[in-house]
Amino acid sequence: MATSLHTSQLGSAFLGERAGICVSTVPVTRLGFRRKTVECKESRIGKQPIEVPSNVVITLEGQDMKVKGPLGELALTYPREIAIDRQEAILKVSKAVETRRANQMHGLFRTLTSNMVVGVSKGFEKKLQLVGVGYRATVEGKELILNLGFSHPVKMTIPDDLKVKVEDNTRITVSGYDKSSIGQFAATIRKWRPPEPYKGKGVKYADEIIRRKEGKAGKKK
Repeated sequence: MATSLHTSQLGSAFLGERAGICVSTVPVTRLGFRRKTVECKESRIGKQPIEVPSNVVITLEGQDMKVKGPLGELALTYPREIAIDRQEAILKVSKAVETRRANQMHGLFRTLTSNMVVGVSKGFEKKLQLVGVGYRATVEGKELILNLGFSHPVKMTIPDDLKVKVEDNTRITVSGYDKSSIGQFAATIRKWRPPEPYKGKGVKYADEIIRRKEGKAGKKK
């Protein structure tokens, strides 16, 4: 009898009816979550229009764009979050959806698009300077030869889409129509001998400021 009563009490407690208390239940179908719309601010860079010069030809095919000018031809594929629209001599880059990822890429792809248009029409250049006794640079054919204090000269093959000019054996100018390719090649040159902070010796960008350090003082007698 005791066992039967205990089992009955457990069953009542499980069903929420112990001690005469009636527990109301809410159907699961009535519960839900309210979806909050993500509102992203418009990018100050992304919303700026891009002017297309008369000597540049733009070809749009879905999310693919080709830019052809007097200096060369470049292509770029846009993600689905970004939309590109052309209105006569103006290009506009906008967000296709209102998401955080689209907001992050809006300004980036507007800058990439602008660099393509400017690159094929006017071009870009990056200047470097060699600082150090005996540091020299020369161009022989399609090779850039650097003397940077190693036991052997450093030979670098110049990419086909770039031009390299050396002045006074210490000033290097890298030019072309692809800004990313120019920056990559210039960074590779600098990587061979980055400027050190004590005497400033090495390969540095022409507009780079090297923060100098004070050398260690000798032992006082």
